[in-house]
Amino acid sequence: MEILILGAGSWGTAMAIHLNDLGHKITLWTRDIEQRNYILKTRYNKKYLDVLIPYNIVITTDIKEAVKNNSIIIFAVPSDVVRNVAVDLKGIIDKKTIIVNLAKGIETTSLKRMSEVINEILDNTIVVLSGPSHAEEVCRHIPTACVLSSKNINACEYIQDIFMNENFRLYINKDIIGVELGGALKNIIALGAGISDGLGFGDNTKAALMTRGLAEISRLGVALGADPLTFLGLSGMGDLIVTCTSMYSRNRRAGIKIGQGKSLKEALKEIGMVVEGVKTTESAYKLSQIHNITMPITKEMYSILFEGKNPHDAVYNLMTRSKKHEMEYI
Repeated sequence: MEILILGAGSWGTAMAIHLNDLGHKITLWTRDIEQRNYILKTRYNKKYLDVLIPYNIVITTDIKEAVKNNSIIIFAVPSDVVRNVAVDLKGIIDKKTIIVNLAKGIETTSLKRMSEVINEILDNTIVVLSGPSHAEEVCRHIPTACVLSSKNINACEYIQDIFMNENFRLYINKDIIGVELGGALKNIIALGAGISDGLGFGDNTKAALMTRGLAEISRLGVALGADPLTFLGLSGMGDLIVTCTSMYSRNRRAGIKIGQGKSLKEALKEIGMVVEGVKTTESAYKLSQIHNITMPITKEMYSILFEGKNPHDAVYNLMTRSKKHEMEYI
């Protein structure tokens, strides 16, 4: 297959390497001319992923030329530029081309999921790929399982056949709302888990954050039309586990820095890459207000990130909330 990957960050680079290993003809697109030149010169993309990029992967900055002859286009750009990239493709992409979206987020202005943003601009079939998948491990052939979702299940099965091998297993879930929300909202909890680590708390705290965080994700997801069982799967609990516990997670690392006393601006500068959970916190907080959904962790995270609240005060607020039954939201 001829496959175009839009975005030469860590996930785009890892997917390029994985699909190249499967024998597909891969083009990797970036807007950054300096990044393109560096990769062509060294065959490394060290800012994002310190691994050799095979010489037969084409690196380009010309999106108009890159879209020619590709039957699959992968969006591997940050969620806040998905709309702009979709606009770039309008009028030059074949309507039969399948779009596979890897971006995990909720647009802060429209509060739409990524597939909704893309479909607002393009008429193409969209398949969402989500789940616990650090790029640093995928590119090194470490066994990984993810999930595909789409309004078109035949398209999911098609992508499943093309993307799978013995190291990269893909399941299918018809609940595209839940799959997208699980992949996006877990980043809020991962930021919180990092803050907990930065404050010096232990495993008990992180376990509580993850469990109660999953309850919040499920509440909002159900209000938006998702199947609650989806959040027990790869794009829910699976992604939550990996993002809250691994140092590969930018969200967790940013949270650690905030917990240690750094401002959001300082933390993001030190990470040096997109931390999706920040914008997702803003979007999820807005959605919780619109739909009147109780999301105490998200509310406290919003206060820490955007209102300068002391993390210790946020923890105190969470621990001293009124008494609850664990399953009362059901």
